[in-house]
Amino acid sequence: MKKQLHDNICEEHLFSSIFNKYAKDLHDFLYYKFGELLNPKDKVQEAYVKLWQNCAKVTPDKAKSFLFTTANNLMLNEVAHQKVVLKYQQTKPKMSTNENPEFLMQESEYMDKLQRALANLTDAQREAFMMNRVEGKRFKEIAKLLDISTKAVEKRIYGALEKLRKDIKEL
Repeated sequence: MKKQLHDNICEEHLFSSIFNKYAKDLHDFLYYKFGELLNPKDKVQEAYVKLWQNCAKVTPDKAKSFLFTTANNLMLNEVAHQKVVLKYQQTKPKMSTNENPEFLMQESEYMDKLQRALANLTDAQREAFMMNRVEGKRFKEIAKLLDISTKAVEKRIYGALEKLRKDIKEL
């Protein structure tokens, strides 16, 4: 059984010797397994960067295993990423809608009515209504934020709803 001289590979000359010893074999391994398309040279470099970042944890006799496992995992992650990219490229964006121009015009007119009706609310009603309907806050939360009672919040929101219904019907 060999006695280890070093317990990690953080020394520059030791790391350099590991690079010189395994870099070509690692590149060839990745190239043969995955091909040139996924940039095996880049993955070799990334594996060595990860080895350097973890140099205090890796002993010289475990360096080869660490490098090959890390590089293989990097390539597998790249393969998975390429599958996602390919799947996304194959989906075609929706170019048209089933909505006819008349519906779109009515929707636009309704939105204009709604905006005018919201503008006609009092500031207190609009504030409470928007906090409830847009932000999804509950009456108690609104009451706490505005420093008023829950009943006052209810009154403001229900008053806003009545006024909105009336204003939108008139328009």
